[in-house]
Amino acid sequence: MTEKFTQYDPAAVLETYDDIAIFMNDAFDTDDFVYIAKALDIVQRAQSMIRIEESKSLFRE
Repeated sequence: MTEKFTQYDPAAVLETYDDIAIFMNDAFDTDDFVYIAKALDIVQRAQSMIRIEESKSLFRE
């Protein structure tokens, strides 16, 4: 029996700006510049997804 694995996207769980702030605080606490750079990339994708959702709700109203 083979197991199916799915790709996990951490940007998908950053749904609010408060989530992003907590995520980035944790990243800065590591003092690992590579990790912080990756976290910033994740935040950029999350913000894009948040803006898309906000614009969808504007068109519905």
